[in-house]
Amino acid sequence: MPFSLHQWLLPLAVLVICGCSENKSAPVTQPAAPAVTQPDTVAVVAPPAPQDTADVQDVAAFLAGLPVKQASELRPLTSSPAWTKFAADAEQNWSKYHSTRTTKIEDWARQELDSVRQNSPVVFYPFSGPDFLNATTMFPGSSTYVLVGLEPVGSVPGRASLVNPKLFHAVKTSLWSVLSFSFFSTNSMAVDLKSMELDGALPLILLFAARTQHQVTDVRYVQLSLKGELQPVDSLANSPKLIPGVEVKLRAAAGQEKSVYYFSADLNDWKLGQSKAAILNYVRTLGPLTTYVKSATYLMHKPYFSQVRNLILEQSRFVLQDDSGIAMKYFNPSDWRFIHYGTYRKPIPMFAKHYQADLTAAYQDSVHRARPLPFGTGYNWRVNDSNLMLATRQNKPVL
Repeated sequence: MPFSLHQWLLPLAVLVICGCSENKSAPVTQPAAPAVTQPDTVAVVAPPAPQDTADVQDVAAFLAGLPVKQASELRPLTSSPAWTKFAADAEQNWSKYHSTRTTKIEDWARQELDSVRQNSPVVFYPFSGPDFLNATTMFPGSSTYVLVGLEPVGSVPGRASLVNPKLFHAVKTSLWSVLSFSFFSTNSMAVDLKSMELDGALPLILLFAARTQHQVTDVRYVQLSLKGELQPVDSLANSPKLIPGVEVKLRAAAGQEKSVYYFSADLNDWKLGQSKAAILNYVRTLGPLTTYVKSATYLMHKPYFSQVRNLILEQSRFVLQDDSGIAMKYFNPSDWRFIHYGTYRKPIPMFAKHYQADLTAAYQDSVHRARPLPFGTGYNWRVNDSNLMLATRQNKPVL
């Protein structure tokens, strides 16, 4: 996995983890995959075929380069030279990732997010793609995670995909930018998550679950009705107005039961109007939220992402985000208390028009000084260049 890169130009080569990109192209150079710009629209995809591997946990471990059970039908595949090399490379890359990012995030979050974590049963992560990795690292004690992106839901890879020699390259390419810079490359998502080997977000969610010491106990394909009701995938006729999703049940190393939901949905106002805001109606049923946003292409700065922005501002107890999330101008200062972390100068050149003068003023406040951020995150991914903001609601959320 390459780590040698051009200084500040690199963010131009990697785009976002978010599930909603603007419907226009931008100059991108990325050695790992051809440039592809994702639209704001979501294609209607037929429900995934039933998986042909019995134990989903073994599939997750296999994708992660980790040992499978002795009795697993996948056990013979792990003796192949291709998988052995893949597993060795994965172990090296993940060891580096944990030492440079995970440990620092966990130490920081224990100190700065302790009370937030204790009051965050539900984490809402819009524009996330399959990034369960960062969500569970920041909020390991939460019981429900709701991820939303444009990437298709996908399926549990069957044996035909697991024995395909292209699988390991697809996994490595998809993980390259998130392990290097904390966010996915749009190019990799557009290409690799529509392939036969990785047909959507689910395979990477399973991989991240295994690599964060979770046991996968169940996978259930779901969809949202127009009223936002969670339904089994075969309970309603296939319709372009339905929101496809998946429910992944996990058990943490300490025994805690968790649910991860991923929905393939476009969050711009026009698309939400077509689906009668089904995804937002569902999120409203979850009670008070902790919302996490990063590398979100500054979409909620725009007037046509007002519905999801308003939902977050109304229903969240806490919002943890970088500057690509909700613009400061939308937070009512009387409703929110802010703590700023790291450094804010300006967005990378691709997003220069989203510079916030009021955020610069907040970071220059000599009374409420910004606190240290010992790890990189978001588009300005280098340590000492990144920023996070924790917004805490001063009154009860609107439910």
